[in-house]
Amino acid sequence: MAVTQEVLDKLIEFDSPTICNVIELFEVRPRNTGYMDGRIKANFPELKPMIGYASTACFRSDAPPAGGDAYGSLQAQLAQFEELPGPAVVVFEDIDDPAVSAVFGEVMCSTYQAYGSTGLVTNGGGRDLEQVQALGYPVFTGNTIVSHGYCHMLHLGLPVRVGGLMVNQGDLLHGDANGITNIPIDLVNEIADITPEFLAAEDIIMDYVKSDEEKTVAGFTERRLEFQDVVAKLKARVTRAS
Repeated sequence: MAVTQEVLDKLIEFDSPTICNVIELFEVRPRNTGYMDGRIKANFPELKPMIGYASTACFRSDAPPAGGDAYGSLQAQLAQFEELPGPAVVVFEDIDDPAVSAVFGEVMCSTYQAYGSTGLVTNGGGRDLEQVQALGYPVFTGNTIVSHGYCHMLHLGLPVRVGGLMVNQGDLLHGDANGITNIPIDLVNEIADITPEFLAAEDIIMDYVKSDEEKTVAGFTERRLEFQDVVAKLKARVTRAS
């Protein structure tokens, strides 16, 4: 399904928890699936949300590769960016356990960004973090490691598992300071359209609790029920549950 850049631009105005909340309304997956777990951390939580299509790769660095090198594979990876329907989010599964060295550094991130990538996610480590931060390039990692070891890619474009989430080539990912979620492609346009309605519903409660007026349990209950009613109607409009 085609997703316009205009829709992607809308989605980066919303934080990832809100995106997760809205996806729940469609009832297309269990609430404990579709996102990465707490092992994956935003290195630069101050950056705006990231959105893009997964460009997957498998990585290891504990022993020299049988042939080739990381930068040779990088060329093939950049070529795969062109096959995606929009900007790439590079997703590396580091299969060394524990991680031995950095999956990325300044050179790789600068290159990815130059070819339109909007971010990188890995269960492994990163380095050159000050330089990457200066690029304004979002990275999400499991750790930080100073050396690149014997870094090499084992395969490109195949499913990988990062932070407990199976990621396929071309999956649409949204991430920010709170973590990473995928967005079902067939729901993207609707999610972009109804998220402002969901946020307006939340304001029913938030405006009350942040106001200067005297707070009462009854007052909170009234607004909570109003919020629930609005969300229930929104859910009824979009749910895919039979």
